[in-house]
Amino acid sequence: MPTTVADVAAAVERLWPSAGAESWDAVGLISGERDAGVDSILLAVDAVLDTADEAVDSGVDMLLVHHPLLLRGVTSVSTDRYKGATLSRLIRANCALLAAHTNADVVETGTSAVFAARLGLLDVRPIIVGTNPARGIGRVGVLAHPITLGTLARALGDILPATASGIRVAGEFDRLITTVALCGGAGDAYLSDPAVTSADVYITSDLRHHPASEAKENARAGGGPALIDVSHWASEWLWLENAATELRRELPGVTITVSELRTDPWDFAIVQ
Repeated sequence: MPTTVADVAAAVERLWPSAGAESWDAVGLISGERDAGVDSILLAVDAVLDTADEAVDSGVDMLLVHHPLLLRGVTSVSTDRYKGATLSRLIRANCALLAAHTNADVVETGTSAVFAARLGLLDVRPIIVGTNPARGIGRVGVLAHPITLGTLARALGDILPATASGIRVAGEFDRLITTVALCGGAGDAYLSDPAVTSADVYITSDLRHHPASEAKENARAGGGPALIDVSHWASEWLWLENAATELRRELPGVTITVSELRTDPWDFAIVQ
């Protein structure tokens, strides 16, 4: 029997159960007919005009993204706004749209877990543990051998796809790092978590001025982690190939590819 949109949604539910999503999240099927056939799927972090065009131009039957397109309420899907234009392009091409977001963050092979594995962390555990102790938000682990903060930052430059925003670091270049806490995507909500404050460094994205400054000054006054701020898109893009591998096992008759498009919003930076 041919694979349908409903079959893909069921596979996604097995891999990344919606029960694991945060209460504010909006995961699952966004658009598409459940009984429509699916021979090919494109994976991307974001549903934006470029990834919609890529999906349509390559003729795939579904665009599966990490970030939900309709996470925040909209009152119009007019095509003069990007959300409406994106949905319109996909619907007209009979390309379904599905999102796996925080439900894909918390699992054992989710976004932060993949990030931790790429760094070679050992004894990995979640920062915020769910009902299943192996699942939760973020990850904490130890490096096989201590390295300097500067060396770690440079290693991240090799692991992550390049972006205009680059990698920003708060802390002494020669500080020795053994314990690493990280959270793929925006993670400043966990800056005061004991698992983070007891680590040597915290790697995350979208660190704003005041939370980062406060964390840095608290570390100077009473101890705490160095900070590394990386691209939100880049930190979660790492997960896509792992997700594709898992989906291929669940859906052996479906062609699954990963978008190479950079959907980080920044185009260039001026170094002063």
